[in-house]
Amino acid sequence: MERRRRPSKRRLAVLLAGATVPALLVAGCSSGSGGSSHSASGSTASSGSGGKNGSAAPTPSATTTPPIAPARFKTLPSSCKTITKDTISKLVPKAKHSGGTATDTADTGNSRSGCSWTGNGKDGFQYRWLSVTLERYDSSPELGAADLQAHKRFTDEVSAVEKTAGTSATGVTGLGDEARSISGWTIVSKVKSQNDSVVVRTGNVVLIVEYDGAGLEGKKNPSAKTVNSDAQRAAKDVVASVAAANA
Repeated sequence: MERRRRPSKRRLAVLLAGATVPALLVAGCSSGSGGSSHSASGSTASSGSGGKNGSAAPTPSATTTPPIAPARFKTLPSSCKTITKDTISKLVPKAKHSGGTATDTADTGNSRSGCSWTGNGKDGFQYRWLSVTLERYDSSPELGAADLQAHKRFTDEVSAVEKTAGTSATGVTGLGDEARSISGWTIVSKVKSQNDSVVVRTGNVVLIVEYDGAGLEGKKNPSAKTVNSDAQRAAKDVVASVAAANA
């Protein structure tokens, strides 16, 4: 069975610039009789910065921009090492590559990576597919605080997955800063697969764990409860790996 990946969303940024308005100072002078000349002279003297009656125009205070909170996590762990061997052994028995296969989502900027495992079980008739994707965000004046960027990515991903027909979503407590589990099923090549996606935000990192299971050649499928529980187990491993990589 082949698993089709969902496209990731791109981040957008808007930069605002301010402008200053110059002020024009106009001074006038007058001529006339001695008295008038004296009066004008006295007026001019009093308007100077050193005159007793002179007063300088108040300088407007500059607007202070509050500092942007720094990103909590500076790096990502190796995606294929985020899930423990025990978890892999349970979720994907007889995986084709027990060390996982890095996906093409990885980049050199340490902001995105992914890994997947697949296998047909000990008897060859229990298909399993497990995938993890990690996305890390940095704080910047243009894009804002890293945690807020990650929160937006989290909500966008959850919204996109929940729109899939036949799915149901529930909140997950005790997993990162916010987490949702989306359960459902699909039919691929006439095989019905039980699926679960767990989307988690921990600080400035968003992680997506996807887990699918199907019985082949008429074999029984894993239950929705089992797939959901196993997907959350994998997600907990990934959250712990992110924290450990930044300890």
